[in-house]
Amino acid sequence: MTTIVRVLAPVLAALFATQAGAAAAAPASAPAPARAALEKQDIRAQLSPRRFTTIAAEIGAKVSRVAVAEGASFRAGQTLVAFDCSLQQAQLQKAKAVLAGAERTFSANKRLEELRSVGKVELEVSESEVGKAKADVAANNVLLSKCAIAAPFGGRVAEQKVREQQYVQAGQPLLEILDDSVLELEFIVPSRWLAWLKPGHAFQVQIDETGKSYPAKVQRIGARVDPVSQSVKLSAAIAGKFPELIAGMSGRVAIGAPAAQ
Repeated sequence: MTTIVRVLAPVLAALFATQAGAAAAAPASAPAPARAALEKQDIRAQLSPRRFTTIAAEIGAKVSRVAVAEGASFRAGQTLVAFDCSLQQAQLQKAKAVLAGAERTFSANKRLEELRSVGKVELEVSESEVGKAKADVAANNVLLSKCAIAAPFGGRVAEQKVREQQYVQAGQPLLEILDDSVLELEFIVPSRWLAWLKPGHAFQVQIDETGKSYPAKVQRIGARVDPVSQSVKLSAAIAGKFPELIAGMSGRVAIGAPAAQ
């Protein structure tokens, strides 16, 4: 028995030394898979319109017509909402009548002043009345121009907040509109990618709702890096027109370094 132990002792010692060395070397190689996992993380992005806004009433009036229904498309300059402005129209006509009377009075006083039949004070008063009447006409024209709201850009109606024949107050939201001519993506990537990631970099994004991949290009890179997560925000745009894509859809970004990197 003693002889067997003496023979196996060197073998066992060598075996234990080999296992200890392998265990000590294992932690040194651990960061490599961690870095690989970081570079292959699941990057999510959501489609958003380049421009969007809320159309609100600028005057208090009754809605006579909503020209574009929810979900429908429109072009820039097209009337979206029209109001019943019969009262404002009547006020404009009244202001024009007052202006016409003031101008006649001023014209008559000016002629009398030339004949020395009226004083300068009366002439100045009538001239002042003409100025006030012109200001009233201009103010009513501006008010009347608010009776129809035109689209500031082409796009689609995302949400209709009012109905026809409904009375609205100044400042009340009427429509949510968006420009879907270009759909943008916003997502977060590791800041170390800035070594090779530049505006114009092409990549693919797989949209969950359609199950398809679409080409996209980086448009802008965030102005600062988050020091805690060591990440930076990117803005990109879908390259091309795809009618099935709408704002709010989301998916996974497949982006990688150029082949030369």
